[in-house]
Amino acid sequence: MNAPTIEPYDGPREDIIWSFRLAEDSAEALARYIDIGTVWVARARDDTVVGHLQVVADGDTWEIRNTAVAEQRQGQGIGSRLLEHAVAEARRAGVRRVVVATAAADIGNLRFYQRCGFRMERVVHDAFGPASGYHDPIEIDGIPLRDQVWFARDV
Repeated sequence: MNAPTIEPYDGPREDIIWSFRLAEDSAEALARYIDIGTVWVARARDDTVVGHLQVVADGDTWEIRNTAVAEQRQGQGIGSRLLEHAVAEARRAGVRRVVVATAAADIGNLRFYQRCGFRMERVVHDAFGPASGYHDPIEIDGIPLRDQVWFARDV
């Protein structure tokens, strides 16, 4: 399969909400942030979106707020390419750091971000609960979704 192209996305985010939902279990939380920040998409040769990455600027730091790759295209390096693209754009913009948070229960994401040069910074206990829009108990690979791990990478 050919590698997809990475490009800015300026269409209606509702058109790619399926991708946002792959990474966000709370519709309530997603509604709060889907329309902010900058989004890049990975497009296959046939022009379909196969993944995305959203960043939100906060001073000299960019936060990766949401990123996902279509399930049938995972494991092909698309997520890494999206992440490296965002880091390169941050560097060009004079940003000093890129941060990202993920669920402590998501072992795959913990491994992925460390492989991409991010380092653990802090843990937020009980980040995923009713107060933040996660009403139903959620498990990831048999691990309850409760805590959030923040990673950072200097650019």
